Amino acid sequence: MKQFVVIGLGRFGSSVATTLADNGYDVLAIDQDEERVQSISNEVTHAVEADATDEEALKTLGVRNFDVAVVSIGDNVSANILCTLILKELGVPYVIVKAPDSLHGKVLTKVGADRVVYPERDMGARIAHNLISSNVLDYIEFAPEYGVIEIIATNKMIGKTLKELEFRSKFNVNVMAIKRGENLNVSPGAGDKILEGDRLVVMGKNESLEQLKNYDDNQ
Repeated sequence: MKQFVVIGLGRFGSSVATTLADNGYDVLAIDQDEERVQSISNEVTHAVEADATDEEALKTLGVRNFDVAVVSIGDNVSANILCTLILKELGVPYVIVKAPDSLHGKVLTKVGADRVVYPERDMGARIAHNLISSNVLDYIEFAPEYGVIEIIATNKMIGKTLKELEFRSKFNVNVMAIKRGENLNVSPGAGDKILEGDRLVVMGKNESLEQLKNYDDNQ
């Protein structure tokens, strides 16, 4: 089983680290911020406070023995680049780096990054592509409190318009799209009626989305 090291425990890095750990992988999480390290220490295999631009520190932590490194050092461009360079020189086989823009990404690629990701830009693209794919969405997290889900129209939704369903006033969520067979209705209006077999793509707070999943029980 692959072993991962995640460097930089902001929102993106923490999400990557905990998701990998939740799926049974060994994860070493590294950050200079003691509070961030402490907050994730019980959720990953190891969490260490260290300077990821210090080659000796990374050697001591044995990062060269990991299969994949994920670098997410916030907006510190020079630290991101230096850390990537050190990881590749230490022999980490695959290094993924978060970049804020394409120019930064080009530099990271030149110093050896195997893959550059742009979370903010890619989220919008991912949603757009998924909306026109056969499966639309299952669940996507926008932020710690917000997400998008795909739900199948329940019995109590069928035959009613969006206005009659009052999703916004009852659950504080927005219907972004309705998929009916191969047809996709993006930004449906209040007068659009829900039919049997329809799939709704809904955005809102996670707690509201959970209530919506049990729509028939809540009506």
